[in-house]
Amino acid sequence: MEDQLIDTYGRVHRDLRISITDRCNFRCQYCMPEEGMEWTPREELLTFEEIERLAKLLVYRFGIESIRLTGGEPTVRANLSRLIEKLAKLEVDLSLTTNGATLPLVAKDLYDAGLDRINISLDTLKQERFKSLTKRDNLQQVLQGIQEAKAVGFDPVKINMVVMKGVNDDEILDFVSFGRENNVVVRFIEFMPLDADQSWEKGSVVSQEEMLGLISQHYELEPVFRGSSPAARWRFVDGPGEIGIIATVSEAFCDSCDRIRLTADGKFRNCLFAIEEFDVRKLLRSDASDDEIAEFLSEAVGRKWAGHQIGKSVFIRPSKSMSQIGG
Repeated sequence: MEDQLIDTYGRVHRDLRISITDRCNFRCQYCMPEEGMEWTPREELLTFEEIERLAKLLVYRFGIESIRLTGGEPTVRANLSRLIEKLAKLEVDLSLTTNGATLPLVAKDLYDAGLDRINISLDTLKQERFKSLTKRDNLQQVLQGIQEAKAVGFDPVKINMVVMKGVNDDEILDFVSFGRENNVVVRFIEFMPLDADQSWEKGSVVSQEEMLGLISQHYELEPVFRGSSPAARWRFVDGPGEIGIIATVSEAFCDSCDRIRLTADGKFRNCLFAIEEFDVRKLLRSDASDDEIAEFLSEAVGRKWAGHQIGKSVFIRPSKSMSQIGG
């Protein structure tokens, strides 16, 4: 019988998120500080071989069932298809989160390499707002990338929209319409305190209740079984399609969370909001055995706390932004 990664609260962890770079081709103010970032030197990034070794260990020793590749922007990492080919052989649910700008060029290569699913981060459908948020004029490439992902065979294609009060919350219904018209799944994400300029405040959050209330005024919805997914889901009663809401702030789902994370520079994190990291790269590069690494990872998961405590006086904000941690 395989071992399990279990924390002290009895949660079994089977979902691995791997950031393969902290670099990005956008300059989103909520991911990167306005003055820019110091990128991790290439030699400090985990190699594809190191990522493959850890992934194999976690899949075969601990029963990890799903792996998602994130960044920064994962498609800026050279020879990405080669890594996907390696991980696809593990026969897990293999997905990738991207900003979509390069998908018109690489979607087919990713699909042919064995990628199962793709999530596209897109916070606005308005041209000028997109330029303001990302510091790039790439909205049309992203929209083309969504269509290309569908054309090569990805199904479903999911869009992740971070909803920010006073910034893009006026587009919630536009995204619902876009999802239905283009046969893609839109997931609305509450704005979390991982913005690079650390300007987050609770008043910037549009809650799940507010989003669902607005959408329900225009569409009849019925809930879909959730399981351990971070997204609560609803389907449209009058036809195909669904929406999801990831309510990290207002409806924390920590009690069912089964995710662990590996940063691009080889730090293991037992929670997105963890303030403690565990240096697995050091073990990999000091000829540690698989047993030693497995014990190290087990102990790290065992130190996972009960929940992130966002909005409470005891909450401690992580020192790294989303682009440094990975989604």
